Amino acid sequence: MKQPFPVTNSQARQLFLERQGLSTAPTAKLTNDGLLEIIRSLGFVQVDSINTVARAHHMILFARNQTYRPAQLKRLLETDRTLFEHWTHDASIVPMAYYPYWKHRFLREQEALRARWRKWQREGFEGILTDIYNAVAKNGPTMTREVTSRGKKGDGWWDWKPEKTALEYHWRTGNLAISGRNGFQKIYDITENVIPQSYRQEHVSETRFLDWACDAALTRLGIATPGEIAAFWNLITPKEAANWVQDNLQNGRIIPVLVEPYSRTTPNKAVAFNHLPERLSDLPETQKRIRILSPFDPLIRDRKRCLRLFGFDYRIEVFVPKEKRRYGYYVFPILQGDRFIGRLDMINQKDILHVTGLWLEPGIKFGKDRRRLLEAELHRQRRFVGAHTLSISRTCDYLA
Repeated sequence: MKQPFPVTNSQARQLFLERQGLSTAPTAKLTNDGLLEIIRSLGFVQVDSINTVARAHHMILFARNQTYRPAQLKRLLETDRTLFEHWTHDASIVPMAYYPYWKHRFLREQEALRARWRKWQREGFEGILTDIYNAVAKNGPTMTREVTSRGKKGDGWWDWKPEKTALEYHWRTGNLAISGRNGFQKIYDITENVIPQSYRQEHVSETRFLDWACDAALTRLGIATPGEIAAFWNLITPKEAANWVQDNLQNGRIIPVLVEPYSRTTPNKAVAFNHLPERLSDLPETQKRIRILSPFDPLIRDRKRCLRLFGFDYRIEVFVPKEKRRYGYYVFPILQGDRFIGRLDMINQKDILHVTGLWLEPGIKFGKDRRRLLEAELHRQRRFVGAHTLSISRTCDYLA
């Protein structure tokens, strides 16, 4: 086996930023085709219900192009049907072109969920599954509240009622699809009414599916361990990813690398495609521009990877009691160039974007230029969410 190719920490960060669409200026006019290409290059965009400023998927896309508007995403999802919504590690928006691969996920989900739900099957859950599917097939686009019975909750996911659990089961296993959302409430419909026929009919073999899942993950990560490859889509097992890595190391398609971490002396073992040396010599220069990221941005989704590459230790404190929070309920990372310079707390209320907290990373100086760049980004965020005023708390010493 070839000797591992050495990669500096700076190179690893710049490569990952380039792969995540955060290297170039996000100012070009964004067309619908351009938006589809951004999502394709990311692989998927996570959806989350929290909306203190804007929902996660909108902030993720805005960080990559400041001319993005939510109506564009709605069109691609609900009218053009070039995107669909399903599950990766969480609810996500995925290019429709990947739907044939997702059929393998449906089969795996069916096996896993049915194994977990034997108790429900004994208690008549099979009948509820049939009734709910038939109801949606008869009535068309359906929301949970239109089929959920009143009274005691069930013992399904997160103590959902049986009807809600049945809807989610059919969605997770491919019988139903999400035709749109009302606010943030899912609208379910039978798959035939949502997914174009060509994608439903296309067959992908198990071998091709496994190769695509690993290849596509490594493409978007740039450099990765087998575990990171498996976790990217959450479609395959770590063992399947490890076998793929071993096979492709042997045929020379990928190479071993040693990545310098942010703050440790021992390099991390990983792999990359064999054209990595050429790629590293042609990376775009990082910019001074500041971007405020969603807590669910794919750049920081893998918290351990983020800490290893960027030295940025981030977690969401939504479920941490208020008195025990270090920063705030839903704090946004601040990225400048190829490093995280801090995090801030902000909320959009009554047409005012309130900045209530700002914390800089150790060693970060906050001079006039950096303050100007951050204020410019805050105003971009304000305009994006339709707020008329930017309000900065007096407790934000660097900005007040």
